[in-house]
This record gives sequence, structure tokens and C-alpha cells, in this order.
Amino acid sequence: MKNLKKIKGDASFREFFRKQNKLHSSIIVLAKKEKFKNLVVYDAINKILIKNKVLAPKLYYKNYHKNYIEIEDFGNKTFHNELNKKRKNQFSYFKKIIGLLIKIQSIKNRQINTFKNRKYLIPKYKKKILIQEANLFCDWYVKNNFSKNGIKKFSKDFKKVMKNLASKLMLKENVFVHRDFHVSNLMLVKKNIGVIDSQDAVFGNRAYDLA
Repeated sequence: MKNLKKIKGDASFREFFRKQNKLHSSIIVLAKKEKFKNLVVYDAINKILIKNKVLAPKLYYKNYHKNYIEIEDFGNKTFHNELNKKRKNQFSYFKKIIGLLIKIQSIKNRQINTFKNRKYLIPKYKKKILIQEANLFCDWYVKNNFSKNGIKKFSKDFKKVMKNLASKLMLKENVFVHRDFHVSNLMLVKKNIGVIDSQDAVFGNRAYDLA
């Protein structure tokens, strides 16, 4: 289609296109892999955010059979870009972001109906999952930056430390965790903050998104 323009994506299996005419623009999200998570769950999480007065993309149209959904377009202004441009007023931006995070962490809804007429329950961020994800450091970084002799010892020591640290976590796993809460996923929409890339949300430790 002539009115579709491919735009920058993220680390997921999704592709993004801007659909634009003289009066309106929207975003087409295409996902052929991990389709349920990247289309259905993504919209379900957005619905929960919207229900709790957090600005997230509204669903305009869905065609699960053809692997896409059409959602609201928040434009191109990420907080990452804005912070790079405006060095003097960064404190006010971060104050707004922390205010948004407090609002997100007050969300109590864990379950919602999806456009597939199935209930989706946001999973809990168990310590086991946290440890598994931390240990990916050994697969993604250590293997490419350590000698063969050093990999085994470092990985063993690292995993031991991570397990020990996780066992000391005292905060309850009871707040909404966006899980990708950083300035590239926060959009400046007029004077508001729009939140994108929310499909991995869980209920977990309140320190995660802050960090």
C-alpha cells in the first residue's frame, strides 16, 4: 500500500509501519512470530494501562489471521530524543517520568479480556524468572568477552551471586512492572507521556522499573 511507511522497530519479532493520509495517521504492528504475545497481549496490556488513565496506544483494528493490528500513532518524539536535545530542563522530565511510574505501580488490575475473547492474566515476576534473566548475561556477554578457560568459572560465580542476591529481595511482588521502562519507550504526546512496548509487563518488585 502506498500510504504505508516502514518505521524503526525494536528487539522483538514485530515490524512497524506508519499508515498516513491527509487527515489521520496510525501504526500497523505486524508479527508473524510470537503473534499472541506481540499482538493480543500487547493490546491487552495497553487496555489495562488506558483503563488506569495511563496513555497507551488504542486499538483501531485487528486482523489476527493476517498477523497485524492497527493502533494509535504517538508520533516520533521519544523522551530519549528530547533529553538529548534539552540539557537544561532534564530534571523536570525525570520528575514527570517518576510521577508516571508511581501511577503505573498503583495499578491493581491483573486480568482483562482480549480481542480474542480470552482472559489474559498478567503473570507474576517470580524470583526464578529474575534469576534466569540475569543469567542471560553469561550467554550474551561472557561467551563473547572471556577466554574459554574463564567462561566456566565466571559463569559459575556469577550465577551463585545472582541466586544469593535474589534470595535477599524483601519487597513483595505486587506492583505493575512495565519491564522495559526506559526513555526510548516513553513518548512525548503533546504535554503528556505515552507508554509503548508494554507486552512483557508482569507483577513484581517495585524497584525493577525504577532501576
